[in-house]
Amino acid sequence: MRLDDQSASQNVEDRRGGGAGIGRGTVGVGTLVIALVAGYFLGVDPAVILGLASSGAPAPSAARAPQPPPAGDGMATFVAKVLGSTETTWHEVFAAAGRRYQEPKLVLFTGATPTACGTGKSAMGPFYCPADQKVYIDLAFYRDLRERFRAPGEFAQAYVIAHEVGHHVQNLLGISDKVHAAQQRSGDRAAANALSVRLELQADCFAGVWGHRADSRSRILEPGDVEQALNAASAIGDDRLQRQTQGQIVPESFTHGSSEQRVRWFRRGMESGDIRQCDTFSAATL
Repeated sequence: MRLDDQSASQNVEDRRGGGAGIGRGTVGVGTLVIALVAGYFLGVDPAVILGLASSGAPAPSAARAPQPPPAGDGMATFVAKVLGSTETTWHEVFAAAGRRYQEPKLVLFTGATPTACGTGKSAMGPFYCPADQKVYIDLAFYRDLRERFRAPGEFAQAYVIAHEVGHHVQNLLGISDKVHAAQQRSGDRAAANALSVRLELQADCFAGVWGHRADSRSRILEPGDVEQALNAASAIGDDRLQRQTQGQIVPESFTHGSSEQRVRWFRRGMESGDIRQCDTFSAATL
């Protein structure tokens, strides 16, 4: 993956090393346990898992002012460059539609950190909180992606960020709020899960849109990069994860989609570069 010519985003906040303390959260212990179990894997939106809308409780204040990553931190620089590339892409997409893109913040943390969606934990995997419009990631997740999920490679790592930024795009477009409202109205867990799957698959498609446009603009891809992202999307499908962790597949409990579905929708965005191709909510089949 070639990012040498990509400017690093200035929207990266480094909370590693005790930069921000953990405040008292507003989420009950039982709910947090459910969130940890259900949200361990890639692509989790804690607002869905914790049942919080984008008007959730404010985050506890940090112990000190937000800090940028230190110079010379290669992994943080990589993340900042990928985020910068997503910013360029989504500014273009929004401008073409006559809208203004609001850039999210990306928070690097270790272990746990306060968010406007409750206490964020490394065990949740990377996630987006709509209440503060921030993406959160413990970079140790990339080790898990490589070793546990057998999905190595820089473009696989970039896909993780682009997927979470896809949730930010959904938030800006009002899609997330509509889904959360529909979930609350349904009162049925299986129906709520089905809506969550469509939300997650759309974020996968949006990640593909970024990949297509970024490569068309800056030729960031090298041979094998797309396969890395497709491998990552497949590795964290609900069916594969359930088979690994519980020995059986329960489709009605899916919240992110099967491996085949995640690959299909990422590929659809990657091949088209067109956000209009990412309407998972109107799709008869996923």
